[in-house]
Amino acid sequence: MLGTTAPERLVVGISGASGAAYGVRALDALKDLGIESHLVISRAASLTLASELSLTPADLAERATSTYRVQDVGAAIASGSFKTMGMLIAPCSVRTMSEIATGVTSSLLTRAADVTLKERRPLVLMVRETPLHLGHLRTMTALAEMGATIAPPLPAFYAGPQTIEDMIDQSVGRALDGFGLDWHHTRRWSGLKLTADEPE
Repeated sequence: MLGTTAPERLVVGISGASGAAYGVRALDALKDLGIESHLVISRAASLTLASELSLTPADLAERATSTYRVQDVGAAIASGSFKTMGMLIAPCSVRTMSEIATGVTSSLLTRAADVTLKERRPLVLMVRETPLHLGHLRTMTALAEMGATIAPPLPAFYAGPQTIEDMIDQSVGRALDGFGLDWHHTRRWSGLKLTADEPE
């Protein structure tokens, strides 16, 4: 049937948590995959980008298909009628996570996430916080019950990372798996290889 396929576009949010590189690499990955990226970043994220990567919001705009101001709650991505594959927030701060969980959204970033949930589209949150107290865990549980995927960016040592960039790319690739996207930088587990002198 015509008109039933979701457009190949993904909303990408970057919050102010440490780990801005995850959002940047997600934009690069989507460009590699030929997927439209619709970017919104928080005010705090602008500070983190400058501190961690010496990048500006304008630098990110060059990597994204479309960008939106965080206060522009009338933007396309604020409406469920704007069809997308879902939304990735990389990284996702506890404040951002908490706003989404309560539905009391104060910016386009959290409004777009709320829309993603209400439209039953995939929402992947690369939550950056440790250690986690009980309130954090309960908030994550509430979001998981709503349909979100909680995907903290953790190193996968089975992939044999040699650099920080390898670890970032692996985490981004696994997050994109949540949207059915297969990025070539993602290393896949193929099982342990037993040697002849090891027991079955």
